[in-house]
Formats: sequence, C-alpha cells, structure tokens
Amino acid sequence: MTKAELRAEFGRKRRALSEADWQRRCEAITSLFFSEQAFHWQNPVSAISTFLPIETRKEVNTWFLVRQLWRNAPQTLVAAPVTALDTGTLTHYQITPSTLFTQNRYGIPEPSPTSSFVVHHSAFDMILVPLLAFDQRGHRVGYGGGFYDRFLPECRPDCLKIGLSLFDPVDRIADVFEGDIPLDGCITPDQVWVFS
Repeated sequence: MTKAELRAEFGRKRRALSEADWQRRCEAITSLFFSEQAFHWQNPVSAISTFLPIETRKEVNTWFLVRQLWRNAPQTLVAAPVTALDTGTLTHYQITPSTLFTQNRYGIPEPSPTSSFVVHHSAFDMILVPLLAFDQRGHRVGYGGGFYDRFLPECRPDCLKIGLSLFDPVDRIADVFEGDIPLDGCITPDQVWVFS
C-alpha cells in the first residue's frame, strides 16, 4: 500500500477505537517503553524528545510516558517540539511539570517558549517519532507535513529514532523514497520492534 492509502486506512482504524481501547493501548505502550524488552534503555538516555498527542485524533498518548519520566527518571531531560508552520521546522523546548502549554492550529500541545528553554537537536539521545503506520523494515507513514523528515537528518547518527504505534506493522510501504529515514525501533501495545 502507498503512504496515502495507509494514512486513510490507519486514520479510520484509529477513529474506530473506543476510548477505553485507545487508553489501554497507550498504557500498554508506556509499560513496554519502560520494560527490560525495550532495547533503548541499555545505554543511558540523558535527553529525549517526544511528540505530544493530538488526542482528538487518538494519537498515542505520550503524557503517560512523560509523567513517568518526570517521576522515575528526573535526571533525563525531556523536550517537546514547537512547530514553525511557515518554515516547516521544529524547535524543541524542555518540558517539566511547571511548563505552560498552548495548542497550535492542528491541536498539538506545545510548550510555551516563555516558560522553557531551547534544547539543541545535538543533545538528544532518543527521539519519539509520531506516525500513523509503519512497516516491518522500520519505514513510517506520518501525516505528510514533512516536519520530522526535515528534523531527523539534523540529529546525531547515534540518536535512536523510536516510533510509537497503536497497531502492528504492515508488510511494506510501497512508495518509500531514498530520503526517508527509517526508525531504529517501534513500540506497539504488544511488542518492541527492533530494526537493523
């Protein structure tokens, strides 16, 4: 299937989830993220960037994960992006329990720049990448805006790119192109997927 077909199909699958099933899947992803199965904890993670969920689209609710990081890994710097819609770029700001948030026009919570400070992309050991679908080779389908396609090449080569997905992978995305950066891993409600 093509990216456009997968966006339509997985958008429908998300909308069909009950509130209870969506929350259960998000909690299961969070549990696996912190489990021993999650290969990315083998090395210390001092700084992590995470997307924040568009809850009306039933995106993976990363607030569960963020709050657990704040409680159990206070030494880990947690950041979230602010989207510059005019340039198609992301600027990351540290988020803490005292950070103020606003919603952008897409319904994405963003840290207020006045209540935080910028974290340079070179600081990140791990990026949690939003997606609608992914395949068994680690390629992903996003929303089509290209924000992460532009951001990920700027990150260090050893920075882990981890997807979070409510659903298992498809066999193959038909229209992957050379510039697509694959994930290093993806966490679903039932499994930690690792890609070479």
